[in-house]
Amino acid sequence: MGTLELSDGSVVWYERRGTGPTILDIHGSGFGHRNFAMLTPLLVDSFDVIDLDLPGYGQSVAKGRLGVAEWAGYIAEFIERLIGGPVHVHGTSMGALVATTLAADHPEVLKDLILSCCLFRYDNAARHMRHTWKRGAMDSGMVQVADQTAAAGFSRGFYDRPDATEVLDRLRTAMGSNDPKSFVAGTESLEAMDLSDLLPRLPRTLLLGGDEDQMTPPAPAGSGVGFDTATTIIPDAELHILENCGHYLVLEQPERAAEVIKQFVLHPGHSR
Repeated sequence: MGTLELSDGSVVWYERRGTGPTILDIHGSGFGHRNFAMLTPLLVDSFDVIDLDLPGYGQSVAKGRLGVAEWAGYIAEFIERLIGGPVHVHGTSMGALVATTLAADHPEVLKDLILSCCLFRYDNAARHMRHTWKRGAMDSGMVQVADQTAAAGFSRGFYDRPDATEVLDRLRTAMGSNDPKSFVAGTESLEAMDLSDLLPRLPRTLLLGGDEDQMTPPAPAGSGVGFDTATTIIPDAELHILENCGHYLVLEQPERAAEVIKQFVLHPGHSR
């Protein structure tokens, strides 16, 4: 574990484990580094994994504005100063949009890109869903948001699993430790974004989704842009959809997600 102070005085808390090619994980909205608590242990046998709290989340401190573009700039400086060279980047949900912006605006810090569960432009259903979460965050706090998002974030079959209660408690712990204002700022940043113009500029990219993802479905309504469109625009894109899996795939099916990520990064050209 460590911290790195950036040029504007912001501080990034991070945890680094494992050996091998470096993968940097960027968490979703409402989460900190705990977003990857179930995935990272499955990757450290093959990779040097860096999990962090984005400035404004967890133990990291933001001195400037909070938003997708700002976080991408923070991460670019973090990679340059800590590692000094390009890395593989995995972003999930909001973190996937931070990673998309990072790849387009700071290509020198990236190798391959892994994007799990995101919309590059929200459809109207996604906007309505997030309106209720923002109200929950400010009125009742982040544990309430955890329960709200769980209803849409997991597959129906997940709730029949014997470990469902344990995973839900992990979700509450991960989200409950973060600032509601940071969550709302991140959500509003996402609602205002249309990253579809960035897709032609992305490097080799794995699009990893769940077939029961209600938050960021692989094929959204016409007002949105999702993985179905991205696969036709990104020059070198691979699409992998996990069956019987919802939005929180790094919590619901971490073993399968780790397998797909390893295949993509370590065996390029053989994961299709």
